[in-house]
Amino acid sequence: MVAGIPKQFEDQFWARHSNPKSGWMRVPSGAVIVYAIYHRNWRLLGAALIWTAINPFLFSPPETEDAWMTRVVLAERWWVKEKTNRTVGLGYPNVCNAVAALGFVYALYAAWRHSPKGAILGVVTSIALKLWWARVLVKRYDQRTG
Repeated sequence: MVAGIPKQFEDQFWARHSNPKSGWMRVPSGAVIVYAIYHRNWRLLGAALIWTAINPFLFSPPETEDAWMTRVVLAERWWVKEKTNRTVGLGYPNVCNAVAALGFVYALYAAWRHSPKGAILGVVTSIALKLWWARVLVKRYDQRTG
């Protein structure tokens, strides 16, 4: 159980979130949030935030683990739960995720300041490093021995 969340609920969350549709549909969410802030479109921002929150619950669990995005979600859970790692930090590969988070914060700041180049740079950096981190985790997950 994680922080008072029943294990059955936690397992169901991860099972549904591992549907590749869930993962791939979340990838552009950050860009939509930045776009909404840049254009001061508060309805779009609200919709993007709600979408990001409910997305993991909307899809049924995948039938197989074959899809790369399914393995991304399973690898993240394995990395945190079984390997007892964090998702951000100064060690590799977590530094990629940490810099990705900083890139996203920069994108939000740039969007607020109406700097399209900065917003784009922050979003691209954030997505690229997040996917790099995910790639490393999937490789380790696929190579695990137990």
